[in-house]
Amino acid sequence: MIFQKNKYIGLALIVSLLTLGFVLMSGGGSVDPNVFNEEIFSFRRITLAPLIILGSYVGLIWLILKK
Repeated sequence: MIFQKNKYIGLALIVSLLTLGFVLMSGGGSVDPNVFNEEIFSFRRITLAPLIILGSYVGLIWLILKK
C-alpha cells in the first residue's frame, strides 16, 4: 500500500469534508426563472462552503506531503 492506515482514515475524513462543502454550496435556485431568489447570496453559500472546500484542499495536500 502506498500510505499507512492512518493516512487513509485522514483521507476519508478530508474527502467527506470536501463533499460537505460542495453540498452546502448547492441549491438556492428559483423555480420560476422570472423571480430572483435572494437565498443564493446567503452566508452559507458565499462564505462558509468555500472556506470548508479550501480548508479541505489544504488539509489534503498537507496529509499527502506529511512524512
